[in-house]
Formats: sequence, C-alpha cells, structure tokens
Amino acid sequence: MSVEQLMVGAIDLHSHCSPNDIVGSRVDAVECAQQAKAAGMKGVVIKNQLFSSAPIAWLANKIVDCPILIGGLVLNNASGGLNADVVAAQARIGAKIVWMPTISAAEHLRTRKTNTESPDKGISIIDKDGKLVPEVFKILEVMKKNKMVLATGHISKAEVFAVAPEALRQHINVIITHPFGSANLLTLEEARELIQKGAYIEFLFAHCMPPMLMHPEKMAGLIKNLGIDHCFIGTDMGQDFNPPPAESFRVMLSIMLKFGLSADDLTTIVKINPAKILGMT
Repeated sequence: MSVEQLMVGAIDLHSHCSPNDIVGSRVDAVECAQQAKAAGMKGVVIKNQLFSSAPIAWLANKIVDCPILIGGLVLNNASGGLNADVVAAQARIGAKIVWMPTISAAEHLRTRKTNTESPDKGISIIDKDGKLVPEVFKILEVMKKNKMVLATGHISKAEVFAVAPEALRQHINVIITHPFGSANLLTLEEARELIQKGAYIEFLFAHCMPPMLMHPEKMAGLIKNLGIDHCFIGTDMGQDFNPPPAESFRVMLSIMLKFGLSADDLTTIVKINPAKILGMT
C-alpha cells in the first residue's frame, strides 16, 4: 500500500493552522482543509491554545464544502479555564475535543522552559488531596452529554490518573496527550495501565523533527510495545517552521514505514483508531 493510499481516509488528531495562537502558521484553516480534502483525508483536528477552533473549522468546512476540519477547545486561561459553560457553548457549534489545560496548566508552568504565563495563574484540576475539583465534574457532564473527547493536555501524572479513569468511567473517550517525547510523563507500565482502562496514547510526529525529541525508530518501537490498538500518531504540525498538516502527514507515513511500522499497522493507527476516538465509525 502506497503513502497516497494510506492518506485516503486518514485522520490527523492534532494539527495547527492560522489564525494561530502563539506562533505563525504555514497555512490558514481554509488552505488546511483544501489540502486535506485533496489528499482524501477523512479529518484534521485543528488545535488552538488561546481560543476555540470550532468556529474556524465550521467556516472553513463551509468554504471548501466538506466537513473535514474538526475543532476543539483547550481549557487554558485565555479560553475560559475550567468553565463548563464555555465547553457547552463550544459543543453547540461543533467542538469535538476538549483538552485539559496546556500552557496554563500548573504542571506546564512548573516544568516547561517555554512558559508563557505567570506560575501563580497555573490551573490544576485536582485539589490538595488529589481529588478532581468540582468544576471538572461539571465539564465531564457536558462532555458526556455531547459525546466529546477528552485529551489530557499538559497536566501532571497525578492529574492524568485522576481525570482519565473518571472520564472513561463515564464512557468519554480519552486521549493521553503525548506522554512520551517532550514531557516523558509516563512509564510504559503506566501507559499500559491507562490503555487497559480504555485510553488511547498519542504520539506526535513533530517530536521527530529537529531538535528530534524522539527518533522515529524509537516511536515505532514504543507503539509496537504498547500495541497498535490503542495508539495513534498525529502531526502537531502546521507552524511556520514546519510543513502544513497534510504534507506533514505524508512525510510521517513515509518515515514510519521506513522505521518499522507496516501499512496494516498504520491503517489502524491513523485511520481506525482516530475514527473510533471521534465516534466516526
């Protein structure tokens, strides 16, 4: 099976385009949609750190006459934080994925070198006893009602192990956001524990780009080790220093084929699993 054949029906669950948030982008939302449509992709999730991407996806899809872009909401300070009313409003206009805080997460502000906010504004989704704060339960209620997907964002390990099992208990699909690569948040054993509960593990091809936080051969090996049925690869591409999402996806498939994943593996990883996560099967 060729790369072009693998592109048909594929879904990128993590990409960026203009209007962007922190850095510039190679393409705007309409160009992103056009390129993905031309490649035969089934969907591209566009992520924005500072505001909901749902209305942008809706408008781009209308322009290209294809429901290919999928929007979501990151629960950072700029977009309302832990606010169930905001989540409900965005669900009504098509937001599908809700990320727990990323650049506003207390864990991100504590550990990342590229901090963009004051540490005293960091959001934690658990209290001092390690229990989920009440706002999170309200958000999960909205998500369950609207069949949204939870992604863990840049929260701590303790927060992941608090929110993921609760969301899964409520039959909300869960993405463990890039636990290997930039943060090295989980051990393999911890990732397997979350997989056994029903979560999906995200890998990002951007981590294979300079400065290469993860070699593609290592990524392929980790996916095989964890099992392809609960892993997927997104690009996390589209920034002005990276190729556009659709082209990045082509490169990703080609590289993964060279470093140990078969066409059948990739069919599961970039088509079947993302479609299950989004409820598109």
